[in-house]
Amino acid sequence: MRQFCSYGPVDCQEHFCVQRQALIAKGVEQLIANPEKGGHYFTIWAPRQTGKTWLMRQLEQAIEQQYPEKFTLLNFSMGGLRGMSFTPSENSAFPETFAELLQEKLPNKPTVSSWKEFRDLFSKTEGLWDRPLILLIDEVDTIPLALIDLMVAQFRELYLDRKNNWLHGLALVGVRAVLGIESQRGSPFNIQRSLKVPNLTPEEVKELYRQYQEESGQPIEAAVVDKIYQSTKGQPGLVSWFGEMLTEKYNPGTHQVIDMETWELIWHKARFVEQNNTVMNLIAKARMSEYQAFLIKVFTHSSEQFSFHDPKCSYMYLHGIITSETIQRANGGLGEICRFSSPFIQDCLYYALTNEIVADETAILSLQPLDDLADVFAGTGNLLNLPALLTRYKDYLARLKDQGINPWKEQPRRKTDFKLKEAVGHFHLFNAAMGCSV
Repeated sequence: MRQFCSYGPVDCQEHFCVQRQALIAKGVEQLIANPEKGGHYFTIWAPRQTGKTWLMRQLEQAIEQQYPEKFTLLNFSMGGLRGMSFTPSENSAFPETFAELLQEKLPNKPTVSSWKEFRDLFSKTEGLWDRPLILLIDEVDTIPLALIDLMVAQFRELYLDRKNNWLHGLALVGVRAVLGIESQRGSPFNIQRSLKVPNLTPEEVKELYRQYQEESGQPIEAAVVDKIYQSTKGQPGLVSWFGEMLTEKYNPGTHQVIDMETWELIWHKARFVEQNNTVMNLIAKARMSEYQAFLIKVFTHSSEQFSFHDPKCSYMYLHGIITSETIQRANGGLGEICRFSSPFIQDCLYYALTNEIVADETAILSLQPLDDLADVFAGTGNLLNLPALLTRYKDYLARLKDQGINPWKEQPRRKTDFKLKEAVGHFHLFNAAMGCSV
């Protein structure tokens, strides 16, 4: 029987999978475009464990099936160059480690010692191929940014001189650098041609778990599958990771229904006990000091503005920590605000980082993560359920006290008896309520 796979490319013969035909077709169209004149040079990007490498392999298979003998296809990864050092200068030689990788991955094991020789690899008269080439390069983000800039510059030259070279279509695959976010040259190619690998849809998540139920004969309550999607927002690696835990490690028994009681156990274990490379990677990135102030704002302000042009915002977005939500403002205009990529990631970050980033009371959330205030808004008519709201406020004060934070310190007091002015409590409650707003 097949299994769920949460790490590495999915093999549909070994693992439960969904055939993302529309996504594959879009990638093929980008690479091929006009079969006789040339395809596009573009980027494929997404956060970790969302299926970039899987998509690259699917594109290769689809092109081989649709255009037999028409194109040469080549894919390779730059992951082996992770950690290499490179400082370009006017007199610097062609990077030796990069040359070694090309010699290892390309046909005929060419020796490359200059960027001209690199371009000559694709020449119709001096190159390695005798027909149009579709090239897919994975893990581009692992090499230094300066080397990405130089390499992409060569591909630009090849694109402008297409009649004399065989490079028909090119996809650079990565997370962040392939979009040119940190480069003064901007996007490697036309950013409109970039292809983002999206999360799974609710229907695709249901299909994965339908396959398991069909092959194993073990039923899963529909509410459990719904919770998996709601908690992960369809992030492929996390969807399959929850599948691994539900059907293997914490399976109550193949003759029992996987129900909401099992889900509650998994939800607890996933946040506090089980290790996941994707989650640990996101926590490591969020721990970087230069991003913590922004992270606190996203936690404590429900209307923090999203802008792809803000380096901190784009960093967290491209790595899968946050996403954006379009809202309609009171004046009728549209706004874009930050949201965590999923409730699961929000919860994990909160519990992992709270003790590290507590510097003042703004780091203590006035509302617990994932509290949707349903009972507060369930008051009679259009009125709020004030007892439910005040209960949360008292819990918030208790969390401040537990951290040794005194919200009344240096606040205005009456001159007659030195007790706090009544307005202090009003404004603190109002401020806490604003932090709870949804």
